[in-house]
Amino acid sequence: MLQLHALTKALLIMMPAVMLAGCGTSGPADVDGLRRTVGIDLIGARGATDADQRKIDRTVVRLCAGKVWNRDECGRHGAGDGS
Repeated sequence: MLQLHALTKALLIMMPAVMLAGCGTSGPADVDGLRRTVGIDLIGARGATDADQRKIDRTVVRLCAGKVWNRDECGRHGAGDGS
């Protein structure tokens, strides 16, 4: 009976610890996929020229195509409503 009590106590202590360890998050191992999705067009873009705006638009298109943003968020780009 003492062994069963000790085993039960150990399991009650260990199970939450194991579950919490398994639910943790870690940083991405590799950012190549994100870099391919977003691209590098925004580097140096200030939004001051038509060329800069095209760079911003290309990046937004990639984010929408990669489903990083949802349909509503993508629809707001260029809508002129300031959102």
